[in-house]
Amino acid sequence: MCLILIAYRAHFDYELVVAANRDEFHDRPTAPLAFWTDSPQVLSGRDLKEGGAWMGVTRTGRFAALTNYREPSRVLPNAPSRGHLVSDYLQGAEPARVYLEWLMARADTYNGFNLLLGDATGLYYYSNRASGFQVLTPGLHGLSNHLLDTPWPKLKQGQHALRGMLEGGSKPTPDALLRLLADRTPASDAELPDTGIPLEWERRLSPIFIDAPGYGTRSSTALLVEAGGQARMVETTWADASRREFVLDWPPLE
Repeated sequence: MCLILIAYRAHFDYELVVAANRDEFHDRPTAPLAFWTDSPQVLSGRDLKEGGAWMGVTRTGRFAALTNYREPSRVLPNAPSRGHLVSDYLQGAEPARVYLEWLMARADTYNGFNLLLGDATGLYYYSNRASGFQVLTPGLHGLSNHLLDTPWPKLKQGQHALRGMLEGGSKPTPDALLRLLADRTPASDAELPDTGIPLEWERRLSPIFIDAPGYGTRSSTALLVEAGGQARMVETTWADASRREFVLDWPPLE
């Protein structure tokens, strides 16, 4: 993913609301959102090149989502796939804290990443470009390709739209979240971060929805977890404009 907007206990009716875009090269083979045949408890899309994932949930109440940390000058060419951090957690049973403690001991072998994990004990954030993991507090949070809540233009724009949705007196809906994620408004040059890539690419990567040559937003996902524990997950895959929707009982986060 390259943008994840999170509302954690920020709405009376929902424990968790997530709106996320996956940005990737168009030629990278991908399976759409589905329950996995080899791990039927996992609901997620799947990277068919490395076998990992970018965002998913399980029937047992586990949640994981990932973004890469953009730093072109610090790339390990033979690093393990970061997508396995999501797929391994979703297929496992250890508590999120235990998984993160295990991961921190070997995190330097990976290229830069941001990882969100949830289970019955809470919602957690960890990056191997920061020290330790955080327990997320109720409220709005967001990730792009820097650390949690770094105020990149797309993140500020997305959080503003999500806040308005939550405070507007009505329930957020998957369709409203997906419309938010389809915004192609670019940032002004004055707002752009300097991440070590050419200015033209900073411009192309600045909108919430990216449409660049050979690269861009491949799918958008909305997740709404009701206070009673039912989860609804909807994905739009933009290559064919297909939509997949699943509803499952999912124990709420504590």
